[in-house]
Amino acid sequence: MRIADILRVKGDRVETVPPETTVRELLAVLADRNIGAVVVSPDGSAIAGIASERDVVRRLHECGAGLLDSPVSEIMTSPVRTCAPGDSSESLRKIMTEHRIRHLPVLSDGGLAGIVSIGDVVKSAIDQLETEREQLVGYIHG
Repeated sequence: MRIADILRVKGDRVETVPPETTVRELLAVLADRNIGAVVVSPDGSAIAGIASERDVVRRLHECGAGLLDSPVSEIMTSPVRTCAPGDSSESLRKIMTEHRIRHLPVLSDGGLAGIVSIGDVVKSAIDQLETEREQLVGYIHG
């Protein structure tokens, strides 16, 4: 399965915040949208970084509550690994597992085309296995 197939099911909406957004505001976006990460972008298309719950927790532990009023640019992960719509979900699963990455922005023609989480990749693998199982059962009983 290709990343484009996952985006067709999931959708291509990507939450972004500008680099000057405070960590407190970032937390509100993550909570309100029930998501684990946002792309940090000055214009909604270019990628400056990615900020996740994990980034917040690690830096909060280091810096304390004063971090909440700091800009997201101070805690974001940069540079950001990305993928393309034509990449396979299997290759993405390997990259995400090996590098302990939970979210990968999808780039197409130099712009932000979506975001894929490890949950999306696992769901696609389960769906694919279920389809194969149904085909095998049909073949055996057919």
